[in-house]
Amino acid sequence: MGCGWTDRHRQACPALQGCAAQALLPESSLAPVPGSPGWPGRERCSSSHILLISVVSWKSTGCPGISLPCLVLQSELGELLGLVHYMEGLRLISTVELVAPTSDENVTVTDTELSGVPVRLFLPQRAPGGLRRAVLFFHGGGWCLGDAGMHGYDLMSRRISNELNAVVVSVNYRLAPPHRFPAQFEDVYSVTKFFLQDKVLSQYGVDPARVCVAGDSAGGNLAAAVAQQLSEDPEVETKLKAQVLIYPALQALDLDLPSYRDNAHKPLLPGALMVRFWSEYLSADPALRAAMAAGRHVPPEAAPLLPLLDWSRWLPADMRGAHTYEGPALGGAGLARRFPALLDPRACPLLAPEARLRRLPPAFVLTCEHDVLRDDGAMYAARLRAAGVPVTHHHAKDAFHGAMTFLAWPVELAVGHRLFDTCMGWLKENL
Repeated sequence: MGCGWTDRHRQACPALQGCAAQALLPESSLAPVPGSPGWPGRERCSSSHILLISVVSWKSTGCPGISLPCLVLQSELGELLGLVHYMEGLRLISTVELVAPTSDENVTVTDTELSGVPVRLFLPQRAPGGLRRAVLFFHGGGWCLGDAGMHGYDLMSRRISNELNAVVVSVNYRLAPPHRFPAQFEDVYSVTKFFLQDKVLSQYGVDPARVCVAGDSAGGNLAAAVAQQLSEDPEVETKLKAQVLIYPALQALDLDLPSYRDNAHKPLLPGALMVRFWSEYLSADPALRAAMAAGRHVPPEAAPLLPLLDWSRWLPADMRGAHTYEGPALGGAGLARRFPALLDPRACPLLAPEARLRRLPPAFVLTCEHDVLRDDGAMYAARLRAAGVPVTHHHAKDAFHGAMTFLAWPVELAVGHRLFDTCMGWLKENL
C-alpha cells in the first residue's frame, strides 16, 4: 500500500518527524542545517505523543505510518494479528519515499537492468575529457527494506555522480522475505562482475582503474563481501580501486558487543531490530531469531573464528569503555547445519581470514557513536589495517545509524551533510 506526497502530507510529516527525532535521537545529532527552519517544536515528546500524532496525521493525510516509531508499532500489531509480515509492513517506508528516475542538467537517470538485476543508473552529462569513475552502490535496510529509488538514496547517488563525474550503479537487489541469503549477495555480485567487463566499462566510458563499491548498513555488508569475493575471482581481471563501507553490519555471532550494550534502545536501529534483520536475512526458520535474541545461536564450529571478533583486541580503548570481554557462548550441536550462513564470510565479512583481507583495496570505513553497528565497522577497520590494507576510519562521535541519508527535506541534518562531504572528500582523493 502506498500513497502520494500531498500538500497535507508535506505539512504534517516534518512536524511528526521532528517530534519523533526529538524524542529519540541524541541532542547533538539534531542540529539543523544552517539557514533551514530547523526542527518544529523543540520540546521532547513521549512515545504516546508520537503515536497520537501519527494517528492524527494518518487521518488528515490518508497515509498510514508517517513516523518510523509508529510504523514499527503498526507492523508489530499487523504481524500479531496475522495480517502482514513485519518486514512487509516496514516496507511502507520505502514505498512512501520512492521517486521517479528524473534526469537534470547534470545527470541522466534511468531505471534499467544489468545482468538481469534491476538498477538505477546515474550518468553524468558533463564530459571534461578522459574516462570517468564508477561507483557501484548498495542501499541499506537490513537486507529486508530499501530501494535505489528512495528519495535519500536517489539524492545521494545523484550527488556522487555529479560531484565525482562518476557513473553510479545503484542496485535493487532482492529483499527478505521472501528472498534469503545468498540472494542479496548474488544480485550485487552479479551486477558488479557484469559491470567490470571491458566491453561494459567501455560502453559507459569508465576507467577500469577507477571503480569502487560502496554501501551503507546492510549495503556496507554487501560491499565488503563483494570486495572480498572479487579479490579471489579468477574470472575478473579488473579489480576494485576502493571500497566505501558506511556503518556496515559485518558479523552476526557476537551481538553483545559494547556498541550493542550502549545503543540497544537508540534509533534508528535498536538492537532488537538488528537481530530481526539478521535472522530474516540468514534463514526462514523463526527459531534463529529466538536463538539470536537469547545469545544461543553461535555454532560450536565457530570457536576457531571467535578471535577474529575479540573486541578486547580489535576495539580502541574508548569504544571498549568499562565493558568486560567474555566472548559469545557456544550453542548446541546442529546450529551450523541449520544456519550455515552464520559462518559464511559472504554473509559475515568480518569472519574472513587475514590472508583474504590482504588482497583487498583501500577502504573508507564510517562508524557512528550512537549505533549498535559501531563496533563491527571499527573492528573491521582494525583488522584491515593489521592485514596491511590502507584504511581511513572516520568515527563520528555525534552521529547515529543512518545519519548520512538525512540530506534533504523532510529531515535534513547538518551531521548528514558533514558525513557525506567527508566520504566524498576521501573518494575524490582515492578513486
